[in-house]
Amino acid sequence: MGLDDQVEKMEVRKSYRNVWHTNLLSTISADTPYCLFSLFCGPCVSYMLRKRALYNDMSRYVCCAGYLPCSGKCGESKCPELCLGTEVVCCFCNSVASTRFLLQDEFNIQTTQCDNCIIGFMFCLQQLACICSLVACITGNDEIGDLAQMLSCLSDLVYCSVCACIQVCYK
Repeated sequence: MGLDDQVEKMEVRKSYRNVWHTNLLSTISADTPYCLFSLFCGPCVSYMLRKRALYNDMSRYVCCAGYLPCSGKCGESKCPELCLGTEVVCCFCNSVASTRFLLQDEFNIQTTQCDNCIIGFMFCLQQLACICSLVACITGNDEIGDLAQMLSCLSDLVYCSVCACIQVCYK
Protein backbone atom coordinates (compact mmCIF):
# COMPACT_ATOMS: atom_id res chain seq x y z
CA MET A 1 0.00 0.00 0.00
CA GLY A 2 1.62 3.21 -1.16
CA LEU A 3 1.59 6.58 0.56
CA ASP A 4 -1.17 7.89 -1.72
CA ASP A 5 -3.33 4.87 -0.85
CA GLN A 6 -2.77 5.46 2.87
CA VAL A 7 -3.72 9.13 2.63
CA GLU A 8 -6.82 8.20 0.64
CA LYS A 9 -7.79 5.62 3.30
CA MET A 10 -7.38 8.23 6.04
CA GLU A 11 -9.63 10.62 4.15
CA VAL A 12 -12.26 7.93 3.62
CA ARG A 13 -12.21 7.08 7.36
CA LYS A 14 -13.37 10.62 8.12
CA SER A 15 -16.69 9.85 6.44
CA TYR A 16 -17.36 6.66 8.40
CA ARG A 17 -20.62 6.87 10.33
CA ASN A 18 -20.43 4.03 12.87
CA VAL A 19 -18.70 4.44 16.24
CA TRP A 20 -16.96 2.05 18.60
CA HIS A 21 -19.23 0.55 21.25
CA THR A 22 -16.82 1.91 23.87
CA ASN A 23 -14.54 4.92 23.51
CA LEU A 24 -11.02 4.94 24.96
CA LEU A 25 -12.05 6.95 28.04
CA SER A 26 -14.74 4.45 29.00
CA THR A 27 -12.94 1.16 28.42
CA ILE A 28 -11.65 0.65 31.96
CA SER A 29 -15.08 1.06 33.52
CA ALA A 30 -16.82 -0.81 30.68
CA ASP A 31 -14.83 -4.02 31.14
CA THR A 32 -12.23 -3.79 33.93
CA PRO A 33 -11.23 -7.50 33.96
CA TYR A 34 -10.63 -7.60 30.20
CA CYS A 35 -8.76 -4.29 30.36
CA LEU A 36 -6.43 -5.72 33.02
CA PHE A 37 -5.99 -8.92 31.00
CA SER A 38 -5.15 -6.80 27.97
CA LEU A 39 -2.72 -4.69 30.01
CA PHE A 40 -0.78 -7.62 31.44
CA CYS A 41 -0.98 -9.98 28.46
CA GLY A 42 -1.27 -7.59 25.51
CA PRO A 43 0.28 -9.86 22.85
CA CYS A 44 -2.07 -12.73 23.79
CA VAL A 45 -5.09 -10.45 23.49
CA SER A 46 -3.80 -8.97 20.23
CA TYR A 47 -3.39 -12.47 18.79
CA MET A 48 -6.92 -13.51 19.83
CA LEU A 49 -8.52 -10.32 18.55
CA ARG A 50 -6.80 -10.42 15.16
CA LYS A 51 -7.78 -14.06 14.71
CA ARG A 52 -11.35 -13.12 15.62
CA ALA A 53 -11.28 -10.16 13.21
CA LEU A 54 -10.31 -12.65 10.49
CA TYR A 55 -13.30 -14.82 11.48
CA ASN A 56 -10.83 -17.53 12.58
CA ASP A 57 -9.85 -17.96 8.92
CA MET A 58 -6.07 -17.69 9.05
CA SER A 59 -5.86 -18.05 5.27
CA ARG A 60 -6.96 -14.37 5.27
CA TYR A 61 -4.01 -13.34 7.47
CA VAL A 62 -1.57 -10.77 6.14
CA CYS A 63 1.18 -9.27 8.27
CA CYS A 64 0.00 -6.04 9.93
CA ALA A 65 -3.36 -6.52 8.14
CA GLY A 66 -1.84 -5.18 4.93
CA TYR A 67 -1.22 -1.68 6.29
CA LEU A 68 2.60 -1.71 6.27
CA PRO A 69 5.12 -2.15 3.44
CA CYS A 70 6.22 -5.54 4.83
CA SER A 71 2.69 -6.91 4.49
CA GLY A 72 2.43 -9.92 2.23
CA LYS A 73 6.22 -10.27 1.99
CA CYS A 74 6.83 -12.28 5.15
CA GLY A 75 5.72 -15.72 3.99
CA GLU A 76 2.46 -15.43 5.94
CA SER A 77 0.61 -17.87 3.71
CA LYS A 78 2.94 -20.75 4.67
CA CYS A 79 2.51 -20.44 8.44
CA PRO A 80 0.04 -17.70 9.37
CA GLU A 81 -0.21 -18.67 13.06
CA LEU A 82 3.55 -18.35 13.54
CA CYS A 83 3.63 -15.08 11.60
CA LEU A 84 0.79 -13.61 13.66
CA GLY A 85 2.52 -14.75 16.86
CA THR A 86 5.73 -13.09 15.72
CA GLU A 87 3.84 -9.92 14.75
CA VAL A 88 2.10 -9.52 18.11
CA VAL A 89 5.35 -10.05 20.03
CA CYS A 90 7.82 -8.14 17.85
CA CYS A 91 5.51 -5.44 16.46
CA PHE A 92 2.92 -5.18 19.22
CA CYS A 93 1.86 -1.57 18.63
CA ASN A 94 1.56 -2.15 14.88
CA SER A 95 -0.45 -5.28 15.56
CA VAL A 96 -2.94 -3.43 17.78
CA ALA A 97 -3.24 -0.52 15.35
CA SER A 98 -3.57 -2.81 12.32
CA THR A 99 -6.42 -4.75 13.87
CA ARG A 100 -8.12 -1.48 14.77
CA PHE A 101 -7.74 -0.19 11.18
CA LEU A 102 -8.93 -3.53 9.79
CA LEU A 103 -12.13 -3.35 11.84
CA GLN A 104 -12.63 0.33 11.12
CA ASP A 105 -12.43 -0.24 7.39
CA GLU A 106 -14.61 -3.35 7.43
CA PHE A 107 -17.39 -1.87 9.58
CA ASN A 108 -17.02 1.84 8.68
CA ILE A 109 -16.15 2.82 12.25
CA GLN A 110 -14.87 6.33 12.84
CA THR A 111 -12.43 7.37 15.55
CA THR A 112 -13.70 10.07 17.88
CA GLN A 113 -11.77 13.30 18.43
CA CYS A 114 -11.18 12.22 22.02
CA ASP A 115 -9.68 8.90 20.86
CA ASN A 116 -7.47 10.80 18.40
CA CYS A 117 -6.26 13.09 21.21
CA ILE A 118 -5.41 10.16 23.48
CA ILE A 119 -3.53 8.33 20.73
CA GLY A 120 -1.81 11.56 19.67
CA PHE A 121 -0.76 12.27 23.28
CA MET A 122 0.77 8.79 23.45
CA PHE A 123 2.84 9.43 20.31
CA CYS A 124 3.89 12.93 21.41
CA LEU A 125 5.05 11.64 24.79
CA GLN A 126 7.15 8.96 23.10
CA GLN A 127 8.70 11.54 20.78
CA LEU A 128 9.45 13.90 23.68
CA ALA A 129 11.14 11.07 25.59
CA CYS A 130 13.22 10.26 22.51
CA ILE A 131 14.24 13.90 21.99
CA CYS A 132 15.27 14.26 25.65
CA SER A 133 17.33 11.07 25.40
CA LEU A 134 19.12 12.40 22.33
CA VAL A 135 19.78 15.76 23.99
CA ALA A 136 21.11 13.98 27.10
CA CYS A 137 23.44 11.87 24.94
CA ILE A 138 24.73 14.88 23.05
CA THR A 139 25.18 17.21 26.05
CA GLY A 140 26.07 14.64 28.69
CA ASN A 141 23.80 16.52 31.12
CA ASP A 142 22.71 14.21 33.97
CA GLU A 143 19.56 16.20 34.77
CA ILE A 144 18.34 15.90 31.16
CA GLY A 145 19.26 12.21 31.27
CA ASP A 146 17.13 11.77 34.40
CA LEU A 147 14.29 13.66 32.73
CA ALA A 148 14.65 11.45 29.67
CA GLN A 149 14.45 8.32 31.85
CA MET A 150 11.36 9.64 33.63
CA LEU A 151 9.65 10.55 30.34
CA SER A 152 10.57 7.19 28.87
CA CYS A 153 8.97 5.35 31.82
CA LEU A 154 5.90 7.57 31.62
CA SER A 155 5.57 7.08 27.87
CA ASP A 156 5.87 3.30 28.30
CA LEU A 157 3.13 3.37 30.94
CA VAL A 158 0.84 5.46 28.72
CA TYR A 159 1.66 3.28 25.70
CA CYS A 160 0.75 0.05 27.53
CA SER A 161 -2.41 1.59 28.96
CA VAL A 162 -3.60 3.00 25.64
CA CYS A 163 -2.92 -0.27 23.79
CA ALA A 164 -4.88 -2.14 26.47
CA CYS A 165 -7.78 0.30 26.13
CA ILE A 166 -7.71 0.12 22.34
CA GLN A 167 -8.01 -3.66 22.51
CA VAL A 168 -10.99 -3.42 24.87
CA CYS A 169 -12.75 -1.14 22.35
CA TYR A 170 -12.94 -3.87 19.74
CA LYS A 171 -13.19 -6.91 21.96
